[in-house]
Amino acid sequence: MRFVYFTHSLASCWNHGNAHFLRGVLRELIHAGHAVEAFEPSGSWSRENLLKDHGPAGLAAYESAYPELSSRLYDDDIDVEAAISAADVVIVHEWNEPWLVAAIGRARRRGGRFTLLFHDTHHRAVSDPEAIRAFDLDGFDGVLAFGEALSEVYRRWGWADRVFTWHEAADTRLFRPPAGETRREGLVWIGNWGDEERSAELESFLLRPARTVGLPLDIYGVRYPEHALDALRRHGARYRGWLPNARAPEIFACHLATVHVPRRFYVEMLPGIPTIRVFEALACGIPLVSAPWRDSEGLFRPGADYLVAPDQDAMERHLAALRDDPALRAALIASGLETIRERHSCAHRADELLAIVERIRAPTRAEMFA
Repeated sequence: MRFVYFTHSLASCWNHGNAHFLRGVLRELIHAGHAVEAFEPSGSWSRENLLKDHGPAGLAAYESAYPELSSRLYDDDIDVEAAISAADVVIVHEWNEPWLVAAIGRARRRGGRFTLLFHDTHHRAVSDPEAIRAFDLDGFDGVLAFGEALSEVYRRWGWADRVFTWHEAADTRLFRPPAGETRREGLVWIGNWGDEERSAELESFLLRPARTVGLPLDIYGVRYPEHALDALRRHGARYRGWLPNARAPEIFACHLATVHVPRRFYVEMLPGIPTIRVFEALACGIPLVSAPWRDSEGLFRPGADYLVAPDQDAMERHLAALRDDPALRAALIASGLETIRERHSCAHRADELLAIVERIRAPTRAEMFA
């Protein structure tokens, strides 16, 4: 089949976590023999910020790690119908402009013979529902939602059995344990400060515990305002700036453990949706401790794949145990890797996507006997 995906950016992962998953899934589709084409706006916010901060060299890690992938830049005058004329499946991510979403929907309504899906990987459906309702999804065959709690929102909006839960996953062609172990030291956290959605949690579950336990802490990410940098300095954390996601495996390989601190919306309003960093960390074989987060969909085995800290004291105990107990680290690594390899690779998600498309295309019983 021929897949066309409209993304905010494939090339840039600057504050754009969907690029991680998208790269892995598109590569798996290519390796399965499908044709893939990605479109991204020429002035995308993520790409523009990446180029402003790092120039074209900022794209080098992505280009080196994903030689199979490329994207076509488009402007507002794109001929939408020509871009999708040969497609069998068109997927449009929610971080696109409403006019583009509407134009692709019109092309489908006018007789487009492709399957059209809307892909939602954010909390805006609950944090800013009018922003999602602004999209004209008439003509779309279905919605791909990255968690069951988000799927339920779309069901309440009338999508019924046309919304499909399609979780993110790890690109295990890239995210895997190091070929040879070297000395691991300290704690690492890769993530963005992010609109004050978890500022207090980062203090309680990352900065203070790392300092108390005496684990050196390296932090990678963007959008850290001055008061956030002050907090990092106050707790002795080392801020390393932006990290190309393609380099994350090598950074994980140098550290003893990492921490998951979910944004508040994924704890309180969309429970059960982990960030992609959980999948990627477990795939790289690094022990993980999570701040409070309820795995309501049973994606993992809490306590075996990773440790859970209900409060700051528990986080300190878990980090101290990981520091001192090689057997505990080894057990977590083995369990986490097993879960990723059995259930949560981008290859699994590519297969799931193909099954979803087949289900949408299958004729109903009434159509078969009409």
